[in-house]
Amino acid sequence: MTDPENLVAQVREGDLRLHELEDHADADTAATARRLLIERETDTDLETIGDYTFPAEQAEPNIENMIGAAQIPMGVVGPVAVDGGAANGEHYLPLATTEGALLASVNRGLSVIDAASGADARVTKNGMTRAPVFRVAGVAEAAETVEWVTDNVEALREAAESTTSHGELIDIEPYVVGDSVYLRFAYDTKDAMGMNMATIATGEACAVVESETPASLVALSGNLCSDKKPAAINAVEGRGRSVTADVLIPGELVEQRLHTTADAIAEANTRKNLTGSAKAGSLGFNAHAANVVAAAFLATGQDEAQVVEAANTITTMDAREREDGTTDLYASVSLASLEVGTVGGGTKLPTQAEALEVLGLRGGGEPAGSNADALAEIIAVGALAGELSLLAALASRHLASAHEDLGR
Repeated sequence: MTDPENLVAQVREGDLRLHELEDHADADTAATARRLLIERETDTDLETIGDYTFPAEQAEPNIENMIGAAQIPMGVVGPVAVDGGAANGEHYLPLATTEGALLASVNRGLSVIDAASGADARVTKNGMTRAPVFRVAGVAEAAETVEWVTDNVEALREAAESTTSHGELIDIEPYVVGDSVYLRFAYDTKDAMGMNMATIATGEACAVVESETPASLVALSGNLCSDKKPAAINAVEGRGRSVTADVLIPGELVEQRLHTTADAIAEANTRKNLTGSAKAGSLGFNAHAANVVAAAFLATGQDEAQVVEAANTITTMDAREREDGTTDLYASVSLASLEVGTVGGGTKLPTQAEALEVLGLRGGGEPAGSNADALAEIIAVGALAGELSLLAALASRHLASAHEDLGR
């Protein structure tokens, strides 16, 4: 085995660069050497960062210049009954976060949902997008390019799908801005989140567009996709999975468990999440949906930067009067762009794979895509529970006292 001290010396002497260490040693030795170097260069002790439990080679597809691992506390909420298109029965949801009181709040919401016989959830749309931008001479060439693309979707589908055994091209939507032509490709990526799949497939299709039209590719991503940025197009057209979860909670349950009323929660939601968000110019009309999504992403190995798109959520709360005069609470969340997968990426890392095992969703589903659909539905129910609990705390004026009681 290569001595890590020898690698450190070679880096210091300029014979090796930090990113080249895996070419001269196994992954764990390379990580050790890199960590030793950083400790000495920065006068720090990285003992805890270096105390990880999985072979470094397992993380090689997911990280460069590895020195160890970041450990984030992971908890679990639930179980809660989910009646979904793909997720059925009771589920525990692992959440990884450093925010105190989050899991307690979500768990409170889930307990109320469970007492109300569970939540319904459905994936209503599925399509991972990639939108390249092309240069043309002017509007005439733009129209020519768009016409050719519209008439030759099957040829582009054949080219795109030649790069993958799983992905399917669903649609190509063209957009013209002056001498720029954007083509928004959408794919069914099955149980993979599918960003890399969509990128590779689109690259192959772009070569066909260039060979058959006057258009010249400028960038494989033209930001109309739109990945890892707040974007109205994702709120309207969706990206990844669009998923909605809802529940009808009896009024007496709202009063007993949430210590407020259906009317008070509905008013708080309207004035805060809808009117307040509109006044702020927000793309997300919710209280903190990203909180649950981020914690679920970290626990299950999703791309954490795509939380920004998952925050593109609308929460609705309505007080519904029964014939006997009592009032129930209808609550829903609609996540327009939830990008999740159960294969590929960070889902293969040991702790994240175990979290998916807790959900019963590790790996590919049968039929293909069903595991990722189920994960989206369960996360949506978790987000619904978080919204319900926080709005109830605000409506009952218990938010500050709850944090004080938990010592946060």
